[in-house]
Amino acid sequence: MSLQDNFAKHGAPHAVQRIGSLVLLGLIVLVVLIILSSSWYTVDQGERGVVLRNGAVIGEAEPGLGFKVPVVDTVEHISIQSQNSRYDDVKTYSRDQQPATLRVSLNYHVTDARAVYTDYKTIQNMVDRLLTPQVYTWSENTFGQFNAVSAVQDRAQLNTELAIALRKVVRGPLAIESVQIENIDFSGKYEEAVEARMEATVRQQQAEAEAAATRTRADANAYSLKAQGEAQATAIRARGDALRDNPGIPALVTAEKWDGHLPTTMPPGGTVPFLNVRPGQ
Repeated sequence: MSLQDNFAKHGAPHAVQRIGSLVLLGLIVLVVLIILSSSWYTVDQGERGVVLRNGAVIGEAEPGLGFKVPVVDTVEHISIQSQNSRYDDVKTYSRDQQPATLRVSLNYHVTDARAVYTDYKTIQNMVDRLLTPQVYTWSENTFGQFNAVSAVQDRAQLNTELAIALRKVVRGPLAIESVQIENIDFSGKYEEAVEARMEATVRQQQAEAEAAATRTRADANAYSLKAQGEAQATAIRARGDALRDNPGIPALVTAEKWDGHLPTTMPPGGTVPFLNVRPGQ
């Protein structure tokens, strides 16, 4: 048998076996790498890791690098940072029976990641089951303690009372940080009535302002006339006192104003000016 025939008979199987061994070795290395890469995990700051073994909760992981049993253990990440839920269509009535639609916003954070996963699996499930029903119930109850006007004017007090009520009734692995009623929409008829009242109030205020200005002007005119009258009366009294104390003043004033000419005619029995004598005397 020639050398070429011998290689064809025995060399080909060895080459196939060698290639198969290399492929198997590569698969083993790949599996090992996959196992090793799944034996560690990281938890970001602001999260907590819930460690599961075959689906059962066995612990809670803090932020940082952690290790777990490959394939058997898994880690679920739960945020503990502040989160917000908004409710845009909360129907309610005020104390004076005015219908309103509220937009309510809540800030909260998770306090126990393990309990969240155990009881609700996700934060959203927790919010839907634990928080949302209470928001609708207590928004209606709290808003009903305010009439339509005070609900708008005392919004801060309304927010505070709603937050207090929700913190009392919500029991679970979360903490309510703040509650804000962002908007209050009343019915169109009520808003039209409010607008009409506001316009009437503005007109009344304008009329009162004009009336006050008129009274002020009248008071000023009256005061001016009174002052003028008092000044004239004072002047008259002063002249009267002067004439009484000085009877010669009229003659003096007349003499000061005389132009030196005697009258050409005189009434019967009249006197010559400044001489106080009758004609013929």
